[in-house]
Formats: sequence, C-alpha cells, structure tokens
Amino acid sequence: MVHMKDRVFTKTINKQFEFDEEVAAVFDDMLERSVPFYAEAMRLTQTIALNRLQEGAVLYDLGCSTATLLLNIERMLSCQAVLIGIDNSKAMLEHAAKKLAIYNSAVTLEEGDILHYPYQRADVVISNYTLQFIRPLQREKLVKTIADALNDEGRFIFSEKVVSAQSKLNKELIDIYYDFKKEQGYTTYEIMQKREALENVLIPYTVQENCEMICNNGFRSCEVVFRWANFATFVAVK
Repeated sequence: MVHMKDRVFTKTINKQFEFDEEVAAVFDDMLERSVPFYAEAMRLTQTIALNRLQEGAVLYDLGCSTATLLLNIERMLSCQAVLIGIDNSKAMLEHAAKKLAIYNSAVTLEEGDILHYPYQRADVVISNYTLQFIRPLQREKLVKTIADALNDEGRFIFSEKVVSAQSKLNKELIDIYYDFKKEQGYTTYEIMQKREALENVLIPYTVQENCEMICNNGFRSCEVVFRWANFATFVAVK
C-alpha cells in the first residue's frame, strides 16, 4: 500500500502528541522515517513470534496501530493461530480495519485499554513503542498482567525508545538520531515540534530499567536482540 507522507509537524503544534486521525493517516510513513531500522526490527519481531506459534496459539499486539505487523505475521503463518490487535485509538483502528479488509484478513481488532483488557491465555505478546507512552507507575502492572496471561515459555517481544545512563552519551545518541531524521527528509523545525509535543508523553527507560521491570514482574529472562543508538528491541521469556 502507498503511504501518505508525514507532514504533521510542518505546522505549529499547540498540543501534546496524540494518536488522532491526522497521525493515523500518515502513521506508517511516520514509523518508517522516524524509527531507525524499523523494518529490520519488525522482521526480527515477526520471526521470533512465528517461532512460538503452533496450532491454536494466541498472539496479542498491544498498541497495534494500523495492524501492519499483524498482517505480515498472518501472511507467514503455517498453522491456524488467533491474532488479536488492541489499540485505544479509534482512528488507528479504522485505518487498520480498511487494511485488513483489502487483504481479506482474519486478524481480530479490539478497541480497548491494554491496562484493563481481559486477556485470554496467550503464547506471544508484542508491544512496539507502546510501553513508553504508559505512565511509569502503570507499566509494572501491565508487565505483570502480560506475564500472567502468557503460557510457560511464552514470549513478550517489545521495542522501545531507550535512554543512556550516561548523560553525555545520551546527548550524542539523540544528536545522531536527529541527524538520521534529517536524512529521512524531516526539517529541524519538524523535529523540534515533535520533540515538544512528546514532552512528558513519551517517557523512556534505560535498557537496564526495562529489563529489571520485566524480570521483577513474572519473567525469567529479558534481553536486547536488536539495538540502534537509542532504539531497542527486547525479548522476554516467561
């Protein structure tokens, strides 16, 4: 599918970032141009998820946005599995539903709050750049809920923006990231506008903080399987 180009932050933004219709319409382009090596991280996520999916397995994608990853996983399935995407953005789900209809997909979409959703037993839970938008006090509760829902050996695969514990290195990584965004065609004005809109909305942890949160709430291991500067993909095993 052809993606609409992200021009959300070319104009002055006077509100915090939200996943509204304007963002949903350009979200696929925004991801590809804003997250370094996004496609590679998602291919890795897809492969690791598929390795756990057997006949009758259940997979959740928390904050599924426009359901691109779920469609890609469904396309590669060699068994019957239940794929469920949950998002609290009606605009995102409307775009996802249109996409699923085009491909005659059997993926299930649910509009709901991932903090209070009634999860059934699952084999894989995926969360891409979603935990970082949840208030820190609520994140541990969500991780515990995910662990409780997963079967033994189940996997929680998640990607997050991360910060470095070293302030000088952290600034360097941010500068490297902004250079990346400029290479993707974003202007300095757009970059600064988005940074301001995300202030106090996106709250990243260090790699160590993420792994400690995971292992303190029901998982026996957590490790980084992909990283570029201040973006990381983790796999946790129950």
